[in-house]
Amino acid sequence: MTERLKIEHLYKVFADRPDPALEMLKRGATKSDVLRDTGQVVGLDDVSLSVPAGAMYMIMGLSGSGKSTLARCVNRLNEPSAGRILLDETDICTLGEADLRDVRRNRISMVFQHFALLPNRRVIENVEFGLKLRGMSSANRRTRAEQVLEVVGLTRWAQKMPHELSGGMRQRVGLARALATDADVLIMDEAFSALDPLIRAEMQDELLRLQRTLNKTILFITHDFQEALKLGTRIAIMSEGKLVREGTPQSIVLDPGSDYVAAFTRDVDRSRLFNAGFSMTSLVPLVRRSQFVVLGCENDTTGSAFVIDSEQRVLGVLPATKVGAVRDGGPLPALSPAFACVSTQTRLIDVAAQFTRAETVGVTDEMGRLVGRLEAGQILARIGGNVANGASYV
Repeated sequence: MTERLKIEHLYKVFADRPDPALEMLKRGATKSDVLRDTGQVVGLDDVSLSVPAGAMYMIMGLSGSGKSTLARCVNRLNEPSAGRILLDETDICTLGEADLRDVRRNRISMVFQHFALLPNRRVIENVEFGLKLRGMSSANRRTRAEQVLEVVGLTRWAQKMPHELSGGMRQRVGLARALATDADVLIMDEAFSALDPLIRAEMQDELLRLQRTLNKTILFITHDFQEALKLGTRIAIMSEGKLVREGTPQSIVLDPGSDYVAAFTRDVDRSRLFNAGFSMTSLVPLVRRSQFVVLGCENDTTGSAFVIDSEQRVLGVLPATKVGAVRDGGPLPALSPAFACVSTQTRLIDVAAQFTRAETVGVTDEMGRLVGRLEAGQILARIGGNVANGASYV
């Protein structure tokens, strides 16, 4: 997957002369060490990460972890003290003022927590604002603003003032303003944190809907792990200015790697996080005949095998203990119809419901081909967690 944004060994020290702090950090000193010995505040300590094009990449951590500092370094609202920020191989840290303005106007847009709307401008004028700064003609920017307002469902509110809108609607205006510029990277800094829980959930769903259509590269800053799990394709977790864990939501829940990260994962609803594809046992052909194929697991003596016909249709299941006789040339025994099939993307909470009418559940890929199986014990084990959930990572 193509990298849209790459951050390499990024440091941020809030000081006019950060060199003493940087030298300490590179020798292994902590943020607290630097503050004690120099009085300088460390915002970022050797952060490196890559954001693929089209990813919803979540940066999260507790207050003071450095997540918002990182976001503001990407467009240089905060000047990095050392390191590189590559936007499609262009190092943002080396840009002069004119080139940096061009990047901010055309390539990186930002959505803030508190909307940052112009109170004396109508909704459509707020959406046009970035395009006006870019120098786009009045007619063209009005057309673009109208298009984006339709995308976020605010066409009827175009002529309203910000104070006439609810909090969720005002955040949609902020999102529309960012989308209007058609920037390569969208930075959302705690964008939904100020909203009421129900409105926040609606905005999360709206962002997922828009992302399916627009496929933007989004750097999303949050302190809410549930939000990160719902929205993110990858998550980076920060503490004391350092990146302490990075990966897919599922990999982080399965292996937090530290007590700090494990504290975020303890209350995760695994039945909604994990899907059938992540949890299944893969199947391989065990027996091939002209009329059918037996799919199962090698050396399995307790589970079930599926029998499919030449057109990939599932005919039924048989106990794994009977596969050997078929493999040795024996006839195909009577097959059980007590099975169901789900796609790889089906959440475990929905898979679990299938076991009310099926002993075994098959898993199919996007082409409808049987690729795996799930049994009730696997579902319970995955939902119930593993040793990592209660482990100590001291």
